[in-house]
Amino acid sequence: MVNGYTGNILRVNLSNEKISIEVLDEIFCRRYIGGEGFVAYYLLKELEAGINPLGPENKLIFACGPLTGLAIPGTGRNSVGAKSPLTGGFGEAEVGGHWGAELKHAGFDAIIVEGKAKNPVYLWIHDGEAEIRDANHLWGKVTGDVQEKILEELNDEHIRVAQIGPGGERLVRYACIINDLRNAAGRTGMGAVMGSKNLKAIAVRGNQRQEAVDKEKLRAVLKIFNETLQQRNAGYFEFGTGGNIMEESASSGNLSFRNFRDGGFANAIALDPNTIKETLGLEKDGCYACSIRCKKVVKIGDPWNIDSKYGGPEYETLGALGSNCGVDDVRAVCKANEICNKYSIDTISTGVSIGFAMECYEEGILTDKDTDGIKLTFGNAEAMVQMVELIGKREGLGDLLAEGVKRASDKLKNGSEKFAMHVKGVEIPMHEPRLKQGMGLGHALSPTGAEHMTNLDDYSIAHKRVMAYHGAIGILEPLELDDLSSKKVRAVVYITNWKYLFNALLMCYFVFWRYDHITEIVNAVTGWNTSLWELMKVGERISTMTRVFNTREGLTKKDDWLPDRFFKPHTSGALSETKIDPDKLKNAIKTYYTMMGWDENGIPTRSKLEELELDWIVNP
Repeated sequence: MVNGYTGNILRVNLSNEKISIEVLDEIFCRRYIGGEGFVAYYLLKELEAGINPLGPENKLIFACGPLTGLAIPGTGRNSVGAKSPLTGGFGEAEVGGHWGAELKHAGFDAIIVEGKAKNPVYLWIHDGEAEIRDANHLWGKVTGDVQEKILEELNDEHIRVAQIGPGGERLVRYACIINDLRNAAGRTGMGAVMGSKNLKAIAVRGNQRQEAVDKEKLRAVLKIFNETLQQRNAGYFEFGTGGNIMEESASSGNLSFRNFRDGGFANAIALDPNTIKETLGLEKDGCYACSIRCKKVVKIGDPWNIDSKYGGPEYETLGALGSNCGVDDVRAVCKANEICNKYSIDTISTGVSIGFAMECYEEGILTDKDTDGIKLTFGNAEAMVQMVELIGKREGLGDLLAEGVKRASDKLKNGSEKFAMHVKGVEIPMHEPRLKQGMGLGHALSPTGAEHMTNLDDYSIAHKRVMAYHGAIGILEPLELDDLSSKKVRAVVYITNWKYLFNALLMCYFVFWRYDHITEIVNAVTGWNTSLWELMKVGERISTMTRVFNTREGLTKKDDWLPDRFFKPHTSGALSETKIDPDKLKNAIKTYYTMMGWDENGIPTRSKLEELELDWIVNP
C-alpha cells in the first residue's frame, strides 16, 4: 500500500456484472496524485475517440486523493469524471460531503464504472468488497426517498450515498451527482452519464482508516491552521458562500442580472445569506473533518414547504436562480434549490437555462404556447420554480431546456443564440467576465467549459494585501481586474495549474491553506520529499491531459471563446461602460497557448508532453 492511499482501484463492468480490483503503484500515484489526475489519465488512456457520452462505451470515474479520509479541514471531497454529454469533451466535477472519505475508509481510492446495466442497479461497497444490487424499486424516486430506502435496506444509518434523481435518469444533460442529499458534483453532466448506465446510486461504508507517515509534522501544520481559522474563514463559517457580499457583487456588476444582460440588481440584499439568517433562520452543516461548516441548511413552511435535509442555496445558486432570472424572492430560490437536489440537476445550468428562456420569451422567440401558458418573464418567481420542476421531469419546455442553452438555441434559432450564455456548451457561472477579465479568459480556455472554480478570481491578485499569499509562486504585483496583459495571462497559468493540483488532492478552495502548508501536508501524509515545484507540475500535467483529450474529441481553438454578449457593456449599472476587448482576448489566448507549451492551434507540443512525462500519449 502506498502511504496516503489504499492502493486499490475498483473496476465495475455493469454490462457483464464483472467486478475486479486493481493495485496502484507509488510512481503512478505521485505522478497523477488522485482526483482529477486519475480521471484525466483513465479517460485519455482507455476511452476510444468519438464515443457517445451517453452510450455504454463511456466510463464514469469516481476518485479520491491521498488526503481524503484524514482529519484535515478541506479534504472532504471526491472527483467524478467522464466524457461530457454537454461538451462532447472532457467532463469532471468535484463534490463535498462525507461520501469520498467513506469510500476511502471502505478500501478504495477510485471506482471505474463501465458498460450499462440491463436494469436499474446500485452499488454497495463496504470494507474492501463490492456488489451490484437491484434498484428497480428506487428508479423514478427523488434523492431523499432513495437515501432513506437504501439506509433502511442495508440496515446502517452511517452509510453514505452518491446518487442521481429523476433528472439523471431522464438524461438532463446537466444532471449532477448528489452526495448526502446536499452536495453536488454539479457541472458537465456527470449525473446524465450515471443515468445512461442505469446506475441509480453508490452506497459506501468502511472502517479502514489511513494514517499520516509523519503525524507530528501534520499536527504542527494543523495547529497553525486552527489558530487562524476564525480570522481567515469567518465569513464562510458564519454565512457560507455569498455571505454579506450579494449587495457588493450587485453594485460592482459581478452578480449576473437578467441573463448577464443588465446591471444594478436593486434588491440584491434580499438574496444575501445574512438576510436568510435573519428572516428565515439559517443552520450550518459541513463536510468530513472540516471545522468551517460553510453549508447552509434552511427549512421553510408555507407556501413552499422546504425540507431542511436538502440543505440550502450557495452563492452560485442564489445568483443563477435568483438575480440571473431577475428573482429576488429568496424563499422561491430556496425551493428551486431543493428541487434541483431532489432531481439531481445543476443549479447553475438550470438557472442560466431559465434565464435564457426568459429572454427568449421577452423577445417573442418563445410564446405562451411554447410555455404552456407560463408567463416566463424576468422576476416571475413562481414561473422560475415551475420551470425547475419541468426541467427535472423533462416535461413541456423543460424538455428543451434540459438539453442546455447551446442545443436549445440551435433548435430554436431566430437569433436565440445571442442569449445562450455558455462556453463549449456549459453555462456561464455567476462571476461576471466583463469585471473579472482574467476569469473570462479562464472561462474561454477551461477544458470543461465555463468554469469559475479551477480559474483565477481576479480579486485575489488585485490588492497588495493578498499578494503575500501568491508570492510563493512568483506573483508579486497586483493587477487590475480588466488587465489582459501577459502578466495577467501568467497569473492565470500559474493559479489554474495550482488549482488542478487541488482537484487532484481534492482540497477545498474555501479553506485558506498556504502553498507551503499544502506541500508540508502532502509530505507528512505520504512520506514523500515533494516540493511546490513538483506539485505545480502535477497541475500542469492534468491541464495538458485534458487539452489532449478535447483535441482528440474534435474541440479546437474556435471553442476557446466567450459569448458575444461579453464584448458589449451591461445595459445599466456599474459595467454600463465596461466590456471585454475581443482583440485583447485573442492575444491573451495566444499568449496562454505559448506559455503552456502548446502550438498556435492550442495543441500541446511533443516536447511539452515529453517534459511532463506524458510520452505515452505520443507513443501509445
